[in-house]
Amino acid sequence: MNELKGDCANCFGLCCVALPFAKSADFAATKDAGTPCRNLLADHRCGIHDQLRQKGYPGCTVYDCFGAGQRVSQTVFAGNDWRTGERQKMFDVFPVVRQLHELLWYLTEARRLDPHDDLDAAYAEVEAHTVAGPDDILGLDVAEIRAKVNVLLLRTSERLRSSAKSYRGADLIGARLRNKNLSNADFRGAYLIGADLTNSDLSRADMIGADLRGAELGGADLSTCLFLTQPQVNAARGNARTKLPATLSRPSHWNAPAKRR
Repeated sequence: MNELKGDCANCFGLCCVALPFAKSADFAATKDAGTPCRNLLADHRCGIHDQLRQKGYPGCTVYDCFGAGQRVSQTVFAGNDWRTGERQKMFDVFPVVRQLHELLWYLTEARRLDPHDDLDAAYAEVEAHTVAGPDDILGLDVAEIRAKVNVLLLRTSERLRSSAKSYRGADLIGARLRNKNLSNADFRGAYLIGADLTNSDLSRADMIGADLRGAELGGADLSTCLFLTQPQVNAARGNARTKLPATLSRPSHWNAPAKRR
């Protein structure tokens, strides 16, 4: 899945320029869309990359473009950066391709777990959109593409999970779910902000679209979760005992001891 992971060395800092953010607990300053972040260097790298959290930019450590940055920079715009090329068009294309790359991540996971011709065809179709011309990409109905892919992902989820309680779309903000057997559960679109999942078993749980911001995952087993992404993991709190899928990386900010309740 390396092509679906951000490669900043081959991107023109698109997430640092194209996207807006507001001064908050996630960002130390407000930035308008299309305006370079104050920390962006001339070579498109972040000047405080190793100190983002200390400098008040934890939101940047959560974000992941799923490889859309290098796809737009090197393929769609053939290596022409936003300073010399079609600035606004590049900024408009980037978030669209980011959505498509997220779908490719899910489809890659589904193909690995439940190989099927329909998944292969869907992957090929979505990937073709990501290498199209800028105008073709901007003309896409991403909602329609997402809906078609979701049918296949849901089918994969239902095949792989045994019957279990559904928390789909549930409000579980701050819920105490520590030491629970939540294997095979459906957490699609659930709000798990600040939830305590310490030492819980989330084997084969469907996590697509679940909001894990600030969720406590210390000692939890997410090693076989379905459709768990790096941004979700980055937004949560874990520790050395948290089990993650082999396709995901342990966030560096997890090095601090997990809080106890």
